[in-house]
Amino acid sequence: MSLTAAVDLALKADPRVRMARASVAKAEAVVSEARDVYIPSVGIKGGYGASTGVPLSVPVVFSLASNSLIFDFSQKDNVRAANDGLKAAQLALLDAQAVTSEDTVVTYLNLNNAERRHAAMLDESLYANRLATIVQQRLDAGQDNRMDLLKAKRAAAQIRLATLNNEDEIANLTQHLSQLLGLPGTAVATVSESVPPLPDPSSIQLASDDSYGVQSAFAVAKSKQESAFGEARYRYHPQVAFGANYSRISTSHTSYSLYYPGFVNQHSDNALSAGIEITIPIFDYEHRAHARESQAEAIRAMAEAENNRVQFLEGRAKTQRSLAELSAKGEIAHLDRSIAQEQLDAILIQLNSSSSSEGSGPMMTPKDEQNARLQERQKTVDMLTSEQELQQAEIGLLRQNGQLGDWLKQALRAQDALPVTH
Repeated sequence: MSLTAAVDLALKADPRVRMARASVAKAEAVVSEARDVYIPSVGIKGGYGASTGVPLSVPVVFSLASNSLIFDFSQKDNVRAANDGLKAAQLALLDAQAVTSEDTVVTYLNLNNAERRHAAMLDESLYANRLATIVQQRLDAGQDNRMDLLKAKRAAAQIRLATLNNEDEIANLTQHLSQLLGLPGTAVATVSESVPPLPDPSSIQLASDDSYGVQSAFAVAKSKQESAFGEARYRYHPQVAFGANYSRISTSHTSYSLYYPGFVNQHSDNALSAGIEITIPIFDYEHRAHARESQAEAIRAMAEAENNRVQFLEGRAKTQRSLAELSAKGEIAHLDRSIAQEQLDAILIQLNSSSSSEGSGPMMTPKDEQNARLQERQKTVDMLTSEQELQQAEIGLLRQNGQLGDWLKQALRAQDALPVTH
């Protein structure tokens, strides 16, 4: 599976993204709820029965009622708070998508790197076993001592242990990647050609914008501030509501006309009412306490957003500073591997040279060859490990800068450029 295909699947299957999408849908419903209070609601209710004695209510057969809010000082703030809440949910969705993309990309690259290291370790294990066999033969011939044999066997055992650890890493990464993709239990093979080169670490500059997560936290804080402001304006501010009602009345099975004689001579079975109701809250300790609670929540949310920003900026700056160190470390690993390859090539030339057999230089032995091959493979593993550390840091910084999506577009173009096989 290519890198972009893996990211696309993860964005559809990851529970974090699904939860964030559900939060956006909920926030959209909250916005509609805050605005729809101005739209009249209409309902009908009815029933029929008999009664005797003093009427407890007007004998209504059915009633059609409508009511709506016309004006409320606090409702404007509630609408603004709902809109800010929707913005916060949308930013949280973008952050969840970025986190999932980063997790998928890092897991994919780590798995690809671990697979390459595993191939190098298998070669290394083969050379270590050959070296142990050669040292055993030299010991039998009296050319080496037992300490050399023990060292060779210990080196082979260390390589076997490292190989087992690498296999565990591959298994864990495969399992995690399959869970991210929503394909549990499926072994996903990586495609190295679908991964575009990462940008030069020195070219990645810190963006001026906050991360989606920090922006979402500030949007949440603003939403709480709007809501708290509306709560504080509840008292002494008029609330205007509209109401209308039509009712159908029947007194046939009641004693209503006995207790209300005027209804007999001048009555109608239809009743209609419409009007506007104005309410001015004056004394409400419960609502005043709730307003203080909302204000405290708004202050806390803003402080939490500011704290998130500080932590984010410090972490991003730390990651960028570490890139230079990891890049230098990777360069050293590449040079070490190149040096080991040059040494191996020189030994192979001397082994195949006829001049060595004539005593023109130091005699190279199969033991020297295996040691050189071991050294080259070990440096290759070290180089790949350094590459993995640098890749993780770069992907993390790209995500924090909001540039991971642009890099994934390069990956998509790289995938489109791959030759089609049948």
